[in-house]
Amino acid sequence: MAWPDWRVLAEKGGIMRIIFSRKGFDSAAGGGASPIVGGTPVSLPIPGGGFSRTTYGDLGLGALAGAASRGRLSADDLCHHDPMFRADGTCLFGQCGAAQTHLANQQVGMGDIFVFFGLFREEATGEAHHRIFGFLKVEGLIDLATCPDAVREALADIGHPHALGMHGRNDVIYCGRGSTARSAQPALRLTVEGGPPSLWHRPPWLKQGGLTYHDRPDRWLRGSRLQSVARGQEFVADIGRRQAPSDWLGGIIAAIEG
Repeated sequence: MAWPDWRVLAEKGGIMRIIFSRKGFDSAAGGGASPIVGGTPVSLPIPGGGFSRTTYGDLGLGALAGAASRGRLSADDLCHHDPMFRADGTCLFGQCGAAQTHLANQQVGMGDIFVFFGLFREEATGEAHHRIFGFLKVEGLIDLATCPDAVREALADIGHPHALGMHGRNDVIYCGRGSTARSAQPALRLTVEGGPPSLWHRPPWLKQGGLTYHDRPDRWLRGSRLQSVARGQEFVADIGRRQAPSDWLGGIIAAIEG
């Protein structure tokens, strides 16, 4: 299925947004941090059997899920395989409910970029930290409630959980170029050295008022640090045509693609 065949719902020019999108295991979803294996961060999908036919074993992640969950999960458990990174260099990411309402209110669409991050554990020290592990550049947006049956069926055929059953009235799938990090490069680490996972080193261009859900002044600390919110999925930074955040994003994507 080619991208032009997919129903595009967002059209805009010039303005670009970076979405810091929290995904994968954490203490609440899964019970622990995703691992770094042989220098490569491996994001473990959250458990979920509602609309899923993919197990951790299907993805070759059975042993890792078992270790990260302290034995609560195994290769036979179903997982929410989303975002789904494809071998052809594309990514499919489903969202719905309040999180999708927030993205829609922020006018997230064509040309915007999701930067996926999650909780990981260092191989050498065992330190838990937040790390960027992948990206998606939005080239299309599929409304699963109104798209042609053939599109939904094609997505269901590859096992995307949002195409297997409606998660909400506003269930959509963002699609476009995307990939995961091949190595745990320092540039992809968000957490400050030695800090709790939620204490981030923020790039100079990211300032107070520039990231949704982070309006409180006491979150913006000296030393280019940011106290990120404890919960939430999608944090949007509207960067417009500014060069500094575009340069930062280019470096992040280069680090992901290796």
